Amino acid sequence: MGNDYLLNPVIFLVDTLFGLYILVVMLRLLLQIVRADFYNPFSQFLVKATNPPLRPLRRIIPGWGGVDIASLVLLFVLQCLAIVLMALLQGGALESISIAGLFMASIAKLISLLLYIYFFSLIIIALLSWISPGGYNPVTALMSSINEPLLRPVRKLLPPVGMLDFSVFVTILGLVVARMLIMPPLYALSVHLGFPASLLRLLY
Repeated sequence: MGNDYLLNPVIFLVDTLFGLYILVVMLRLLLQIVRADFYNPFSQFLVKATNPPLRPLRRIIPGWGGVDIASLVLLFVLQCLAIVLMALLQGGALESISIAGLFMASIAKLISLLLYIYFFSLIIIALLSWISPGGYNPVTALMSSINEPLLRPVRKLLPPVGMLDFSVFVTILGLVVARMLIMPPLYALSVHLGFPASLLRLLY
């Protein structure tokens, strides 16, 4: 069975745990930006899960313009660390990764995650609106808060027709196209700055 027998589960666990915590931190940041309801039970979970690293960081890194810079720094550091650990576990030589390439790859990975958050949250909102219209759920309430800045301008251009609201569908299509246009140049720039092409699979 060789080394892969134990290595593959370790790689899966590291990737999953880092990915989930980075997702939690990003969700908290997005909820702060849109000023969502922080008394919401899911909001309280995000706050409690992210307070341990954020409290000491905020003593050093103040916010700016209503944006929690400490959360941005934490996201960036966690993503860099995740890529480094995954590269080590998958046999990538760290000396072949430049600092600029690592930084760019981390930014690309975070942008990809951001687009996925919007994409899947919109799909969940659309499905729940068909299954239980008018029903309240604390998680979907927060998803609606996160997506409202995207949906608002679309609704101005494409108002609801009767009971049909096409803004969610149009926004989902826009996100898919945006990802297709944005991510390849970011991956290419990461390689250009010194991130090994052989490790690009870590970004997908």
